[in-house]
Amino acid sequence: MSQMIFERIKHRLEKLYPLESAKDAYQELNRLIQICGVEPELEVERWNQEDVVLISYADSIIDSEQGHQPLQVLREFLQEYVKDAVNTIHLLPFFPFSSDDGFSVIDFVKVEPDFGDWPDIQAISADYQLMVDLVINHISRESLWFTDYKADVPPFNRFFIEVDGREDVTMVVRPRNSPLLVPAYTHRGRKMVWATFSADQIDLNFENPAVLVKMIEVLLFYVKQKTHILRLDAIAFLWKKLGTNCIHLPETHEVVKLIRDVFELVNPNGMVLTETNVPHNENLSYFGQQDEAHLVYQFSLAPLVLHALYRGDGAYLTQWAQQLKPPAQGCNFLNFTASHDGIGLRPVEGILPQREIEDLITGMHRQGGYISMRTRPDGSESPYEINIALFSAFRETANSQGPDQWQVDRFINSQLIMLSLQGIPAIYIHSLLATENDQTGVERTGRTRSINRKKWDKTYLKALLDGQNTANSQVLNRLIHVLKRRKKHKAFHPDTSQKVLDLGTGFFAVWRGLGELDFPLLSIFNLTSEVKELDIQHEIGFESAEGWVNILDHEHYEPQNQLLVLQPYQVLWLMPDNVDNVSPLWAMSTS
Repeated sequence: MSQMIFERIKHRLEKLYPLESAKDAYQELNRLIQICGVEPELEVERWNQEDVVLISYADSIIDSEQGHQPLQVLREFLQEYVKDAVNTIHLLPFFPFSSDDGFSVIDFVKVEPDFGDWPDIQAISADYQLMVDLVINHISRESLWFTDYKADVPPFNRFFIEVDGREDVTMVVRPRNSPLLVPAYTHRGRKMVWATFSADQIDLNFENPAVLVKMIEVLLFYVKQKTHILRLDAIAFLWKKLGTNCIHLPETHEVVKLIRDVFELVNPNGMVLTETNVPHNENLSYFGQQDEAHLVYQFSLAPLVLHALYRGDGAYLTQWAQQLKPPAQGCNFLNFTASHDGIGLRPVEGILPQREIEDLITGMHRQGGYISMRTRPDGSESPYEINIALFSAFRETANSQGPDQWQVDRFINSQLIMLSLQGIPAIYIHSLLATENDQTGVERTGRTRSINRKKWDKTYLKALLDGQNTANSQVLNRLIHVLKRRKKHKAFHPDTSQKVLDLGTGFFAVWRGLGELDFPLLSIFNLTSEVKELDIQHEIGFESAEGWVNILDHEHYEPQNQLLVLQPYQVLWLMPDNVDNVSPLWAMSTS
């Protein structure tokens, strides 16, 4: 099998580069892979219902009193509050950086000294699977690579994309409204270089095979550090070709395939995840023919769930989910509702009408949020993402006259929608902690994304989490209990089938494992602040079981009782009532 993969790597290089360059690149990659070590391929289940990812910066929690380094503080938090409720930690870039909270990397193979060091990463990976970012599209202006480029030092003098500034780049798809070309003052004079994301993040030139080889060397280093999931940041913009839109180019897909090949050689049970915040069908293209990403983000989910609960209307969410085709074997979705970035709006292009998007933007402005813009090919600007802390986004609805008493329940509802759908769920640490908008962070950095990147003080946070009546403790405890309950049921296996029901605009409902498992599960969500009723037999078909139990609170439902009553924002996870006899979920202690 490994020989076949090596042949695929050779073939992909020949598709990307001239024959002699491809041959040299292959020899160097072969050498690096052999040094790293080819792992024997093991027949193990790639994922199951216990897989849950927690997304966090290394310094999301800081210790201002005792001065413990943030990676140690994060591990202490995980040990005390999270334990085995999740099994994977996505550590957002923890490398030395110059901007963008880590995504402008100065050195790909070092840990930012203010966060800790590699032994701290290894301590976390001893308890959890590790997801690490390969920030493959660009590198910091302050990096040694770019310094050597400016000094005309080989090989780095060919690592970046020079454009004389007169070429027509209006076709290039932009995720930002900053200039695409920025000046660099080199030993060869003033040059204009490509910078997709900011003037501090200089794009790498993958037309040069030495760049690809260098990034594969970084990848192999991450494998040595026990990386289980490799996240390819901003991968859609990787390859540039003047006269094209420079997004999703065939060469980019070929590089993703090559990365997967390399990763499978050295870590057969690992996974490649692509980050492509684009319209839904474009996002799905990164599954390829089951030869690219193992996982793609389910980008459309976050704005659709937010819209459904803001409007109290799940029609668009239901319609989209009913049309969602299951991924091919060996591929899956990473479901999420919040991350370190904003809530993308491009993924609902063609799903939500423009008037609904505009109404949602207006509503999020009322909750204290911001809108990031991108430049379109015609020079105009359009909304790219909503910048807001997700918990704050659920403070009120389109129909309320201001904040109401349902924020916690509405928020929990949003998380359980994500946890109910086919795929692997990923929860942002600030969702777990019910973090509100960090306006102070925005004022300090001048960046709207900082609203959702709060740095919690450990002592203050602990007081909130240990309190009885804080929103932070309520959300944390309820989500941890749900996660512990969820992992016991085969219905939540990422590959278990799903069937989305249309129960009317105020509901969202999905079967998992119907016709596939002996004990399928039906999730029903009241998306409104009203008490809602459902006819059990005619609308859902409960006559197929003698009785049903909501595994969240152990309330029983009998088929002869025609009406199912749901309280505002209540969620039901219904299974045949002989499945689970554990004590009521919400009465469980956090220990």
